[in-house]
Amino acid sequence: MLVSLAIKNFAIVKDLEVQWHSAMTTITGETGAGKSIAIDALAQTLGERSDANMVRADEDKAEVIACFDIANLPAAQTWLEQHDLQADNECILRRVISKEGRSRGYINGSQVPASSLKSIGNLLVSIHGQHAHQQLTKPDHQRILLDEYAANTSLLTDVKAAYKNWLSVVQEFKQLKEQQDEFSAQQQLLQYQVNELADAEVQEGEFEQIEAEHKRLHHAQSLLADSQGALSCLYEGDSGNAYSATQQALSLLHKSIVLDENLSATVELVESALIQLDEGASELRRYLDQLELNPERLFEIEQRIETYMDLARKHNVSPHNLSVKEQELKDELTQLSVSGDRLEELELEIQIAEQTYSKLAADLTKVRTDYAAQLDQLISDSMASLNMPGAQFSIAISGLTTGPSASGNDRIEFMVTTNPGQPLQPLAKVASGGELSRISLAIQVIIAKRVTTPTLLFDEVDVGVSGPTASAVGKLMRKLADNTQVICVTHLPQVACFGHQQQFVQKTSSDNQTHTSMQSLTPKGRIDELARLLGGEQISKNTRANAKELLNVAQVA
Repeated sequence: MLVSLAIKNFAIVKDLEVQWHSAMTTITGETGAGKSIAIDALAQTLGERSDANMVRADEDKAEVIACFDIANLPAAQTWLEQHDLQADNECILRRVISKEGRSRGYINGSQVPASSLKSIGNLLVSIHGQHAHQQLTKPDHQRILLDEYAANTSLLTDVKAAYKNWLSVVQEFKQLKEQQDEFSAQQQLLQYQVNELADAEVQEGEFEQIEAEHKRLHHAQSLLADSQGALSCLYEGDSGNAYSATQQALSLLHKSIVLDENLSATVELVESALIQLDEGASELRRYLDQLELNPERLFEIEQRIETYMDLARKHNVSPHNLSVKEQELKDELTQLSVSGDRLEELELEIQIAEQTYSKLAADLTKVRTDYAAQLDQLISDSMASLNMPGAQFSIAISGLTTGPSASGNDRIEFMVTTNPGQPLQPLAKVASGGELSRISLAIQVIIAKRVTTPTLLFDEVDVGVSGPTASAVGKLMRKLADNTQVICVTHLPQVACFGHQQQFVQKTSSDNQTHTSMQSLTPKGRIDELARLLGGEQISKNTRANAKELLNVAQVA
């Protein structure tokens, strides 16, 4: 329940603080006095869009603070606890707006984004504006009203999630399907390339091996001559060779070591050299035995190298990396095959998603149908009480011609006949402005009862009604206040008199500045204000007597 509202430098309000009570409070005042400013200011604490024009002229900032008692509001308590904003059965919403248009929001002293104000605000207050009847002719708004009455929030969330899942799977399927022709051509190319590399039997490390063998065979004649010359120099030369010379040197050293043992290290080194020369000569003989001139093998290797080079040019890679390229192509080909398999999987997923969505949408349709029947009777009865005898209201539910949607498969349309014997027609076609206003009010009151928001604000929703109809409107709101705090801005005395308490808004000017104030009326003050609403500025004994009677009758209704 709204307990207090403090407004500072907002629009034409300099400084205002209002204490609110349970049951029904009516707000009246002269035209242009700013009766709706309190509601506009409160809307700022509920996260509505702000702008620089809301700041009073010549001031740096505007500030609005709303205090709510949430002792009996477990949903609001839970929300605050989940966001670490709880405070002993109290919720204080604050909004500060700078003259540049920037704003800051606070909940129980902690700064929060406007979206958080809006979230908690939805659990505290429901505002019904004077232009609500204009929205009433729109099918989407009609659907929203029906879903609010049916409390379909949870089911709508499930339907929306199922729809998004179905849409996502369908879109993925379509994208893959559209790529099939391109995939087919790409798959053929990849298969050809993989087959070509497979036929060539490209092996990892093979190119390095044949490259080395080609180099050896290509230079075999030179290698043979050089190796034979080296063997002659090392071991087999008749005119002298390294092995014989080293052997002769070792023989001389053996003679000398007898005379000087300091030569022993030298002898060991020369002996080692002699052994190395012998082993080197042996290795060189074996190399010469294996080395051969083989033009046929050289031709084969050159052909193999040419195969590698051709494939490397085709795939724009080094011949050393052909085996890596082959594996990459195989992986791509596998991936394309997987895409084809994915199409089959998606077809099954689409079926499952459609079934899930269809069931939830059917459940939603059934709930809507059940509650639509309730609303038909309730709104028809309420229209009769608002001086529309014989009027009939009905909610038509039909299937969407555009296919599934995130809000289900139903097209909701409010149908009405305001004259007995006339067929039901769409609301926008048959209802006059005044009738539309009354129907809108009847719907808002009935929806409000069902939604059970702790505080309901009605901002001149009685526009277009008067006389007995206005009195019926007042009775509706007073009855609604049995279980809910109702705050109603009105210009009709027949409505204002039904409030359990009444606030008067007044605009004054001084020092070239305009000020708006709000005060709680005493019983005598209420009679004077109702008399003013009944008879204008000149209040006579008769208008005051009429006002007193109006108030007395309303307070015992």
